[in-house]
Amino acid sequence: MGEIDRESMEYDIVIVGAGPSGLSAAIRIKQQQPDLEVCVLEKGSEVGAHILSGAVLDTAGLDKLLPDWKEMGAPVSVPVTEDRFFILGEAGQLRVPNWFMPPLMNNHGNYIVSMANLCRWLAERAEDLEVDVFPGMSCSSIVHAPDGRVSGVVAGEFGLQPDGERGPSYEPGVEVLGKYVFLAEGARGSLSRKVIAEFDLDKNSDVPKYGIGLKEIWQVDPDKSRPGSVVHTAGWPLGRNAGGGSFIYHMDRNEVCVGFVVHLNYKNPHLYPYMEFQRFKHHPVVRELLEGGKRVAYGARCISEGGWQSIPKPVFPGGVLLGCSAGLVNVPRIKGNHNAILSGIAAADAACSALASGRAGDELVEYWDELKSGAIGKDLKRVRNVKPIWSKFGFLASMLLGGFDMWMANLTGINPLGTLRHGKSDAECTEPAERHSVIDYPRPDGIVSFDRLTNLSYSGTNHDEGQPVHLHLLDPSLPIDVNLPRFDEPAQRYCPAGVYEVRYDSSGGNPSFQINSQNCVHCKTCDIKDPSMNIEWRTPQGGGGPNYPNM
Repeated sequence: MGEIDRESMEYDIVIVGAGPSGLSAAIRIKQQQPDLEVCVLEKGSEVGAHILSGAVLDTAGLDKLLPDWKEMGAPVSVPVTEDRFFILGEAGQLRVPNWFMPPLMNNHGNYIVSMANLCRWLAERAEDLEVDVFPGMSCSSIVHAPDGRVSGVVAGEFGLQPDGERGPSYEPGVEVLGKYVFLAEGARGSLSRKVIAEFDLDKNSDVPKYGIGLKEIWQVDPDKSRPGSVVHTAGWPLGRNAGGGSFIYHMDRNEVCVGFVVHLNYKNPHLYPYMEFQRFKHHPVVRELLEGGKRVAYGARCISEGGWQSIPKPVFPGGVLLGCSAGLVNVPRIKGNHNAILSGIAAADAACSALASGRAGDELVEYWDELKSGAIGKDLKRVRNVKPIWSKFGFLASMLLGGFDMWMANLTGINPLGTLRHGKSDAECTEPAERHSVIDYPRPDGIVSFDRLTNLSYSGTNHDEGQPVHLHLLDPSLPIDVNLPRFDEPAQRYCPAGVYEVRYDSSGGNPSFQINSQNCVHCKTCDIKDPSMNIEWRTPQGGGGPNYPNM
């Protein structure tokens, strides 16, 4: 293909991603310097369409961004009234008393929210301040200035055919240029990965770690609804097969968020995270809550779990990484939205100061300094050893030893264990199938548990046909030649949307690998967990993917 001639649009700040970090940055910039031109580019069909989070919100970030958010009508109205943690067995449960948990784990004062709806509200506030918000605008590549710095992104490229060639309706997209570019794509963002690799931003950080979070929203019997109730569990059904746990959050309107997290460093390639979630709902306590209700939404998303030691350098020539693109999740608290908002504020302040002094396109080192020394650094440093302890020694050790480390950090500001390292990447943790037993999962009953494709229909997922497959195999032969004989091709199981299949001919032989890319919910698990590290998640053409109503 020849050189593409693209039109360009110029802004002071270009923000990729209309999540909490990107929108908060946009709002803060306009609060500080109303004359600056700011745009937010969102790949979802609308703001919030690709937002999936638990979520119990620590309002620290929102309080700083919009102190009068209550009077402004923010969709944050269900305060936590009950906060419980259980260790589950197959038929029973043991409650861990609240006094045993470090104070930072306390959820009282927080709110149960739909982050999708909060982002929609934040987008409206941004537009009130004359921020240009463009949904349905996938950003497919980075634009560089002649000196190598990042100067913008390519957005809105349409009409590529399945072979990657330009079709008759091809639209080249536009170069959206800025004096600074903020990448706020969420965990495992495609452009963020390119920038991290290009500028070697992770050379001094530990390997990134992730979990897969699966979530359903249920409309339950009004007699069972307890708005403000927060429940977390660990233990069954995962046991020693994997780290992880569940959350059950009672919202208003008789809605309950039921979610399940599986740490992606599990060893057994036969493990099936989606079916672990479905099995969890058959625990007597959970089943009793859900029976008589109906599931109204489903989705999945990877969660950044590396914590403090895995944060890459979040600044590069011409831009910054925000929120989950930088990995700012507090793993034991299962919270990252407050840090996402705070990161957007910090980056906005740094950029406004730089532009006011005549700078542009350089490294916003002030942002990195604030992350290290400010509220985000304090939040993440004191919990940094819980995840590596859990990964290496299991849940009980993480509760006892990790809890001790958190308690001491909370009381003294010092982590007595120092900074533990994670070791292998999640892909490298996968062991050959012959070392592990196949796990027998019960069939979904269609009442509280469901097959994967049926649940997928509750995510609103859709991709335009005729575009290139956005799940790119670096070597098309590896799934059948390596992953199938060595690992029983775990892509069949780790994907929460049934994207990957191994198919056989009528005689049961000649296996082939099929990618059902139209099913993809953009969780990024395949980009993380493939044992051959052979799958690269690329941004599909604009507007494709899930359409979450109020996740």
